[in-house]
Amino acid sequence: MGLVKSMAKEMMKEIGNKSREFYEFVLPPVDMYLDNEKLTLLIDLPGFAKKDIKLSLEGNILSIQASKEVSDEKNHSIICKQRPNIIDKKMKLPIDLSEAEEEVSSAKYEQGVLTITIPVKKHGKNISIE
Repeated sequence: MGLVKSMAKEMMKEIGNKSREFYEFVLPPVDMYLDNEKLTLLIDLPGFAKKDIKLSLEGNILSIQASKEVSDEKNHSIICKQRPNIIDKKMKLPIDLSEAEEEVSSAKYEQGVLTITIPVKKHGKNISIE
């Protein structure tokens, strides 16, 4: 009976590890909105401190990196540990950044949500018919 419990516990721990690896691969979830004035990205990064989030923009590729220290407390046994410890995501933005009005975008982190705003030039011009 003790062997079965031990095996089940190890299996749950392994499932948790694989789940965490999966979440680190697919996260963070991102919403993107584009209008005539700006591109706005909303990125969920709960559990990370603002100081541990690094952003970089190269061409039209946005890189999001975040990591947090893992406290391995010895006074309890871990049954499941799925929450990601690291985020390393690159995404292609849907605009040509040569169209951006400013090279530096603004970013704010509040209640686990990172909001990035990139101003862009208005698309198109009015054509007058003579």
